Formats: sequence, structure tokens, C-alpha cells
Amino acid sequence: MLALGTLLAACGGGGGDPTIDGGSSGGTTGGVAATVTVSLFDAAGLPSNALSSTTPLTAKALVNDKNGVPISNAVVTFSADTALVTLSSTNGTALTDAKGYASITVSALNATVAGAGKLTATVAAGTATISGDASYAIKTAQASGVKMTLSLLNGDSASNALSSATPLTAKAVVTDLSGKPISGALVLFSTDNALALLSSSTGTALTDDSGTASVILRPVSLLASGAATLRATSTTNGATANSQATYVLGATALFASNLTFLPSGIAAYGSTTMSVDIMSGDSVTDGTPYFGAGVTVQFSSPCILAGKASVATEVAARNGKATAVYRDLGCGSADMINASVVGSNGAIHSTLMVGVPAPASIQLSAVSPAGKSIVIKGQGGLLRTETATLTFRVFDTFNKPLAGQDVTFSLDDGAAVTLNKLTDTTDANGEVITTVNSGTTPTTFRVKATLKSLMYTYSDSILVTTGKPVQSGFSISVGKSNVEGWSYDSSVTAPATTVTVLLADQAGNPVPDGTPVAFQSSLGAIGSSSMGGCITANGGCSVDFRSQEPRTASNPPITPCNDVSNGGTADKPWPGLALICASTTDGSKPLFVRTAIFLSGSHADNVTLLDGANSVRLDGSAYDLGTVKAADVRQFSVRISDLRQNPMPSGSTVSITNLVNGAATISPTSVQNIFPHNASGVDDRSGGNIQGNQGSWHAVTINSLTPTSCTVPLISTFNVTVTTPLGNTTSYPFKLAFSCP
Repeated sequence: MLALGTLLAACGGGGGDPTIDGGSSGGTTGGVAATVTVSLFDAAGLPSNALSSTTPLTAKALVNDKNGVPISNAVVTFSADTALVTLSSTNGTALTDAKGYASITVSALNATVAGAGKLTATVAAGTATISGDASYAIKTAQASGVKMTLSLLNGDSASNALSSATPLTAKAVVTDLSGKPISGALVLFSTDNALALLSSSTGTALTDDSGTASVILRPVSLLASGAATLRATSTTNGATANSQATYVLGATALFASNLTFLPSGIAAYGSTTMSVDIMSGDSVTDGTPYFGAGVTVQFSSPCILAGKASVATEVAARNGKATAVYRDLGCGSADMINASVVGSNGAIHSTLMVGVPAPASIQLSAVSPAGKSIVIKGQGGLLRTETATLTFRVFDTFNKPLAGQDVTFSLDDGAAVTLNKLTDTTDANGEVITTVNSGTTPTTFRVKATLKSLMYTYSDSILVTTGKPVQSGFSISVGKSNVEGWSYDSSVTAPATTVTVLLADQAGNPVPDGTPVAFQSSLGAIGSSSMGGCITANGGCSVDFRSQEPRTASNPPITPCNDVSNGGTADKPWPGLALICASTTDGSKPLFVRTAIFLSGSHADNVTLLDGANSVRLDGSAYDLGTVKAADVRQFSVRISDLRQNPMPSGSTVSITNLVNGAATISPTSVQNIFPHNASGVDDRSGGNIQGNQGSWHAVTINSLTPTSCTVPLISTFNVTVTTPLGNTTSYPFKLAFSCP
């Protein structure tokens, strides 16, 4: 029995002590091991006991209890001859899985060892241990190191002659020192990149089962030539191998031949198919068709370069022929087409007949000055001109600009202007230009542009005006004629009012933009810090007027308006009245207009009551209007002005306040713009003949609240109150008695 147990252990069986209790819960952690069985498997999972440095084995130990139930989570310790093999676990241990198996990898120590040995698996069984083992054998050791051979092939034949027509295949065979092929080895190829390129962009390849790695060697270009070395390197099997081979590169003479067009000629904006044959050789006469890959043909022509024709400029040849579509974009003449193989020096050319586009229309494209009239000859002003420039454009039937077309110009309606150019030829943009100069008469005109008597168009109407201002077309106005400025200065940003001038020429047209107008004032300030006037736009301009010192005309300025030697009228100063003068020139004499602005006071210090034929200046005490019957209506008027008899500020309100025992109205309820007037009340906006009180009149009507049911006489009291735009108030009291019948 002892001999039989020993024999079973040597054959890979398991051993154990049948007296040891395996426990009643086999297959669970904590069961007591009774047997250990060790088996060896190759990479395919088949039983094997042969291993080497390149073919390791997997050892599996099955642990069961006494009932034959697998035990999981048991620690199994493997051991073997360390001079022959290595184990994948650092300490040679592994845990059994749910099926009772513990696994470990067994590898030959290196490629040089050989022999046989035993792998033992041991597991604890209570206070004792049990074990199992399996035997293995290491085959003859694989030779260490690596060697390589490199060859160049043209098809199946050895060759070192490289050209575009004959690329070479480089094959590197990698083996160990005994000549056994090594698969999966990385081989790096390299050569002179100025001469040849490798089919792998990185120059690398892996060996196959025969130990062979391959790349394709091709010339960099058709013109490249010379000799170079191809090198191959591989590091594998613990060593590095190198090999090299030389090759010679000959330039390949390729050229394009037989340039044809289908169709041979095209109409304007038509297309044709161009094709060339690829030939190899020294000349057209002894060349042979070339069907190799990687050949590109370049097409060019004057119209292609000018953008008047489209074509794929570089076309890859297929089966010895390159084909491209030429499309006309307005070439308009015969086009010389050139075709050359990229990388070669030769080229072929042929003429393609392209139809001339037909003109389809002529259009006005630009006018200068745009949106403005030109002025009569000799009367140009700032930003104005006596010359109009007109641009016309000719288009073909595809609405593209057409060059080289003769256009004639003429004036419509025989206008009194001068046409400076009668003919022109369209440029590359299809444009022609003519100019027109004004005459001495205001007028309008149009220019007719005719294309070969086939078609024509007209310009828009262009206006010729004088442009010079005239005195009769010079006017002035103010935003407010009476401002609250006697006691208050304007702020820097908010003027008291604005003054506007409008200027026209003798034809009644606004004067040219940029006509300067100067302003002067006897009181306050006018204009801006940058100029004491303004520049017209669309025939007019405005300036600010500020209330400030001086407020009395102690030394009024000399202006064109009061210069009697040039047609002006002498100033007649009035307290608080600013005389405004605006002036310009027509080029030979000054033109001027004038107006006036009151610097009104802020309190109604001068109030006169007009009651029938009676006129009474009120002193601020309650004015007794007497007695009227309750059924009657009492009416009177008041003239309101400031201390200097000037009107109250424009926008001042006039109202009935504090009314008791009556109903009253006043009209108007505000002070409007009031311009200076003379004693007869005639408006004189220039302020040259001002006389008398300049105040505003307001009518007051008052009546009883009980005109038909009066039983007790009543006294009605009320105030006429004036409030200026700046909030200053002046109030005058009144009383009126109502009697009953």
C-alpha cells in the first residue's frame, strides 16, 4: 500500500490522511482539506507537462474534503526547482476558487535551461498538511539572440534598381540564432528621404509567422536620382539585429502627350473635356504609355490664371490618362492650354477656341456727386462742384461685366451743359466713364449711353443750380423772442433759445452745404466757443443764444446790419432788447438779416388795466372794479410787462387765483412769443423801430355764481397772477360787488 501511494503521487495524483475529518460542510470556507490534485495545462488549455521559456504552463491544484467536495478560499503553496523554473506568484501561493481550484503559471527560468522537475502543491489540513504534485519537462532550450537578413525585390526577383515605374519591396527576415523565425518582432526601416519614401509613414512593420516584415520603397519624385542605403533594425529576443541594402534611383522621364478637347471649341460660358496621355521615355517619338500610379497632371492657361475659366488645376492620372473639365467664365478669346506632368520638365500645349460673350445690357452704375446738384459755372462753393461724373457698366448675357465694348455718349434734350467725353471703351470691370460740366443757366439734364447702336440707357436727371445765396432768399427766426434772461444767466449746456437762418439761391433752391453764416448780438452771447456762427446743411443752420452780460447796450458792436454805408440801418437801443445780426456773402457783396430777442424780467412790475376808456396802472393794492348786478358780466383787460415795459418771458402763465364769490376766466392764459413793435402796434422783428409798452394783453371776464337767485349782495375777490417759466410769481388783487335786484 505504501508503494502504491508513492506511485500515485509521482503520477500527479493527490494524497491525504483518511483519518482526518473533512468536516460536514464541504465546499465552504473552513472545511478541512483531505486531497490535493495537481494538473498542468498549455496555452490552449490542454494537459501538457512540456514547457520552455516561450511556452509556459498553467498549474491547477484541486482541493477537496474527505467527502470529495471542493474547498474554496484555501491557501495553496506551490514549490518547484528554482534552478529550472519560475512561478508567477512572488511567494508561490494562491487561493482556491469556488470550484476548489488554485492556479499559478510555471515558466522556464531562461532560454538555456533544460531538464525535468516536480511541482508540489501543499495545503493545511487542520494541524497537519497534505500535498499533491505533478512532473514537468523543459524542452531543448531556444537559442537566445536575433539575426536579420534584408533583401530588395522587384516582384519575385532581386533588384536594387528603383524608379517610379519599378518600386521595390524591402523584406527583412528576423530569426533567432538557430535560424528559427521570430514572429511579432518590430522592424524599423529608414533611408534617405530626399530620394525615396516608405509605404509606412513611420517606416515600421511587424514580422509575420515566417519572421518577415515588408515595406514598399518608392521615389520621392519623378526627377529624383542617385544612390542610397536602406537600413532595417529590430530589437527582440534579448538582442538587436541590423541589416542594410543599397539601391540606385534613376529619374523617370514622364511627359504629357496628345492634348485633346471634346468638343474642340466652345461657345461663351460653355465647357469641354480635356485629356492627355501619360508617356514614359526620352521624347514623344520613342515614348511608351505609362500606367503607373501617383502621376499628377497640371493644367494652366492665361484665362485660367485670370479667373476667366475654371478647371481642376492638378488632376491624378488614371490608367495612363488625365482628364479634366474646362469651363469658360468669360475668357472671350482663344485660350492656350498647357498640360504638364507634375515633377517633370516637359509640357504640351494646344489652343482652345472660346466664343466671345454677347453684350446684353448697359446700366448706370454710379453718379458723382451722389444725391447733390452741380452748380452753375463759376459759382462753385464749399463741397460743391461744377462737374458731374457718370459711370456706366456693360453686362453680357450671363450678367457678367463685359470688357472691350465701345460706348458713345450724348446729351438728352440739348441741355446747356458740356459733355466732356463722347466715347469710351469698357475696362476689365465692364465700365465706361464720362463727365459733364455745368453751363451758365440753371437746368436739368440726362446723359444717354449707347452700345454699338444695339442698346442704350439714360442716367438719372442731374440738376444744375446757381448755389449762391441771395438777399431775398435769406431769412432768420428765433425759437423764443422773449426769454427770462434779465435776472438769470443761461447754463453752459442749456441756451435761452436758438436762432435759425435759412438761405436760398436765385432759383429758390437751398444753398450748397458749407455756406458760412456769421452772427453778432448787442446783448447776451450768440454762437459757440468754436465759432460765432454756423455752416449750412441743406440750406440752413442754427446757433444758440444765451442770456448773460451785457444786458445793456453800452457799446453795441458794428455789424453789417447797422452799417448804414453798406445798406444797414442804425441801431436804436432799447433796454433789455438784444439785436441779432446774421450775415454772409454772395461772393461780391454782404448779405444780412436781423432779428431781436427780449431779455425779459421775472416779475410783472408794469401792469395796466384798461376798463372802457379808462387806463390805470396798478400799484399792487386791491383794485376796486365797482358794483354790477348779479345778472351782469364784468369785463376788463390788463397789459402785463416787466419793469422795462418788455413782455414777460414766453411761456409765462396768466391765471385767476384766490377767487371768492364769483366765476372768472382770463384769455390768453399764457404769454406767447412777442416781437418788438412800434407805438402803433406794428410788428418790427428787427427791433429797429421799437416804441411804447411791449407787454401782452389779457382779457378778464367775471360773473356772479347766482345771477338769477341773488338774495344778498356779495363781494367777489380774486387775483390776476403771473408765473414765469422759472417759477417767479407776481399777483395783483381785485374786488367786485354784486348787487341783487
